[in-house]
Amino acid sequence: MPSFTARYCCLTRDESLAEDVVSEVFLQAWRGAKNFQSKSKVSTWLLAIAHNKAKDVLQRRRHEYLSDDDAAAVEDTADNPETTWSKKERGALLQACLTKLPAAQREAIDLVYYHHKSVEEVAQIVGAQASTVKTRMFYARKKLAELLKAAGIERGWP
Repeated sequence: MPSFTARYCCLTRDESLAEDVVSEVFLQAWRGAKNFQSKSKVSTWLLAIAHNKAKDVLQRRRHEYLSDDDAAAVEDTADNPETTWSKKERGALLQACLTKLPAAQREAIDLVYYHHKSVEEVAQIVGAQASTVKTRMFYARKKLAELLKAAGIERGWP
């Protein structure tokens, strides 16, 4: 399972920037723990903090993106070389397709599929209606399918 930092690397497109966001999230959580009101899960509260921190950082650094070389450098040492190569190729392709999505759609995909959050939890984290999150997910999946088909992948992810 990817680390918290690796998950935010997808959103920030920069590993060191993601590490900074994660550090800021945990610092803010530590400082604000006494104010946590238990109206949601702790993970939802942390993801809301992370959402806001990542959003702030991205607004300050809109021009930086995760390079293809950085994305290709991620290795899975548990697999054989052929499997690793295949995963790298498909991962780089998916990463490239994800980066072509609008930020709001990319974030919805990340929270639902990588953080396993429900639509209602995502709505709470990003401060939108559940119907808005569903719409973002619909268009994100549709666009990803088009992008993957254009890249030569016409069926589900193996």
